[in-house]
Amino acid sequence: MGTYQKVLVAIDLTEEAPQVLNKAMEISKAHGAQLLLVHVVEPVGYAYGGDIPMDLTELQDQLDKAAHEQLTAYGDQYGVSKEHQVVSVGRPESEIHRLAKEHQVDLVIVGSHGRKGFQLLLGSTANGVLHGTECDVLAVRIH
Repeated sequence: MGTYQKVLVAIDLTEEAPQVLNKAMEISKAHGAQLLLVHVVEPVGYAYGGDIPMDLTELQDQLDKAAHEQLTAYGDQYGVSKEHQVVSVGRPESEIHRLAKEHQVDLVIVGSHGRKGFQLLLGSTANGVLHGTECDVLAVRIH
């Protein structure tokens, strides 16, 4: 395994994020790599299939604001500077692919559940990231 220069860690903003962040910190420290902290907010329309005859802009803005606040809190806690924190809106795997390319990262770290049903969501994101990323991908098993 060569050394990693730039590591992208994609987290959801649940209580499980620290498990993924701790592993990312460990790896980036060991390699002296720069850490890019990423959270992708899914557009509200996706969750509701666009069936709701209402303006979701306000809800989306609230979600974006909350995501920025939480990511900033994690950034402060883990010593990741503001310019290395990214909140993006879109499909998680597509956004992670785009950001990995754009920032020329050589390792992407995501969390993965060994669960079924609704919790499969993050697992499928981890899987989606794996297929289509040109660099190494590390899926951290979430307990």
